[in-house]
Formats: sequence, structure tokens, C-alpha cells
Amino acid sequence: MAEGKIIKALSGFYYVLSEGQIIQCRGRGVFRAQKVTPLVGDHVVFEASSPTDGYIMEVRERKNELVRPPIANVDQAILVFSAAAPDFSAILLDRFLVLVEAKEIRPLIVVNKMDLLTEKTKPIVEKYIRDYRRIGYDVIETSTVTKSGVEQLLPYFEGKTSVFAGQSGVGKSSLLNALRPDLNLKTNDISLHLGRGKHTTRHVELIEIGGGLVADTPGFSALEFSDMEEEQLPYCFPEFVDRSHECKFRGCTHMAEPKCAVKQALEAGEIPAYRYDHYVRFMEEIKERKTRY
Repeated sequence: MAEGKIIKALSGFYYVLSEGQIIQCRGRGVFRAQKVTPLVGDHVVFEASSPTDGYIMEVRERKNELVRPPIANVDQAILVFSAAAPDFSAILLDRFLVLVEAKEIRPLIVVNKMDLLTEKTKPIVEKYIRDYRRIGYDVIETSTVTKSGVEQLLPYFEGKTSVFAGQSGVGKSSLLNALRPDLNLKTNDISLHLGRGKHTTRHVELIEIGGGLVADTPGFSALEFSDMEEEQLPYCFPEFVDRSHECKFRGCTHMAEPKCAVKQALEAGEIPAYRYDHYVRFMEEIKERKTRY
């Protein structure tokens, strides 16, 4: 028996990285009976039938898993957003951040296509970047055209399993190609008619970059808060968590309660109004979902 990590799943085979070697494995039939589906990122126990083939015998307990893309044991989500084409979207970024925080995955925000900013749009995007840094998020500004900022990403990968996620057309594949030129991942120009690019990746695969494993995935295709409860949402906004102990009521939802420290910080301009607006909107979505089902 040996242990390893699934780095690719394709056509019923699981490719397990173990001690620098890749073993092509099949899953045992018992997994189907137990309704266990091995995922990319799983730590597994396998039995080798030859130096290059084997059978997965056990899937170790996961610390987290994503449904779309199907991947387990993610340490970090690299949320790629473009400064322009498509325009930077704070509400979409906050949606991604909430989903990542709920899974206890560390987010890294990358604002790509900085070279496309104009005199008019540059101050707007730079203010967003300052806001997210003030909250405590790491934000890297990049351009795959000028290569600016790309090298700053490399230290973040070391020893971690990371996923790339973000809206289509923001340059996820271009960034990966810039980080590891031998990948030659397909990239699609943004469709001016649709205002978004086409997904260019078809299956999940972990690739080595900067001493870590990175999944180039089609990104989160489901951005609804389908498995989130109202009580969870306040914990997905770090600047709310920092102030919640000052709220009058324990378990304050920061909505209608009196003497709420979050709302006081909002009024004082310490929390950006758009962050609170997005929080209220997400809370309403979660409540609507519960009444609908």
C-alpha cells in the first residue's frame, strides 16, 4: 500500500502523484456502493499492480470540497478579476469571497489587465484595490501583456493546492501561461457581443507551479449560496468579524439590531458602503432560498 494525491481524473482513471511518480489508478468497486467519488485533490491510499498502475483502496477525510469545479482539499483560491474588459465587478468579487470564506479557503485577489486602465477608470479600480487591502486581503495587480506583477504570484503557490477562479475572459489561462510558459493553455479573446469569454478548460487537473499544485478549472459555475445558512454569512466578511464582539447582541446579524458595531463602522465610513450593500443583498438571497424550498 502507498499514499498519494489525485492530480487528474479522466475517463474513469485517477492519476495519483506519489513520491514524484504518477500512478494511473482505478477506483475500487466498493466506492460506488458507498457513494464515494474520488476527486482531484483527494489524499488516497492505493495498491500498485505495476510500477505505473494501481487501485485506489481508500479516500482520506477531506478538509473541504467544491462541487463545481469538483476538487477537494483546496488551500487557496486565486480569484482573478480584470481591471477592464470585462469591467471590474465588486459584487461578483464579494460573491466569490463569501463562497471561498465559507469553505475556509484562503483567498488571493488578482486584478489582471491593469494595462487597460484609462485615466477615467484607473482611480475607480485603485480605490477598490485599497479597500480590499484595508480589509486584510492580499491583492496582486498584474498584466500578462506587460508581465507586470506576475512574478509576485509565485511565492503564494508554495506548498499549497490552489484553484484559479473568476469570470470568463479575465485572463486566468493567460496568467497560468505567463507563470509556466510550457503549459500552452488555450486562451480565448473576450466576445464583444456577449461581453464575456468562453471557458477554455474541460477537466480539472493539478499542475505544478511555484512549488505547489494549481488547478486550472472552468471556475465556479454555481455562484448561488445553496448550502449556506443566514448565521454563516456574517462570518464571511472579515471586517464584520473584527467588530462583531462590540455589538450589543451576541449573534448580531448586522441588519436591524440596535447598537450594532458594524453599522456604526459603516456610518463612520470605516466599512465601504458597497460591501454592506452586498452583504444585505446576499442575506436576502439566502432568506428567499429558504422560503422557496
